[in-house]
Amino acid sequence: MFTNKQKGRLMSFTDKAKNAVQKAKGKVKKAAGKVTGNERLEAEGKADQSGANIKKAGENVKDAFKD
Repeated sequence: MFTNKQKGRLMSFTDKAKNAVQKAKGKVKKAAGKVTGNERLEAEGKADQSGANIKKAGENVKDAFKD
């Protein structure tokens, strides 16, 4: 089994991976919206990217306070 410290690292890695996927999806949506002229899709992509950036900032703060 995992120790609490190992669980924290695993969760942190998982969260970071999810944030990276969300940001990548946002980039794809934004680009697709630009190409097709779909402003809603482009805005959705920007929102996804912003959400991922905010989550990443939160992860960075948590990492700063780890042992």
